[in-house]
Amino acid sequence: MLRITLFAVAMAVSAATGACGMERSIQQVKEQHTTELMALPGVVSVGLGRSRDGVPVIIVGVESDSPVIVSAVPRRIEGYPVEVQVSGRVVAR
Repeated sequence: MLRITLFAVAMAVSAATGACGMERSIQQVKEQHTTELMALPGVVSVGLGRSRDGVPVIIVGVESDSPVIVSAVPRRIEGYPVEVQVSGRVVAR
């Protein structure tokens, strides 16, 4: 729970930084926040894509649609929308 709270604080600070005109590309934002996102319980991947409307988004893959897992993922990071996709557990072969 502490990890989720700290992540939320980090997202708020990042959002404030982005609002001050220090905007970065979605690729840069994804790269900076991938480690934090991957540390959230149930997150299995972080990538980039486009919404159905063609808007660039950060895609966070999760193991299941558990409300606990889904609610831990921020909806926006530094102004960029985040989409949660249920991909299931990832297993290396």
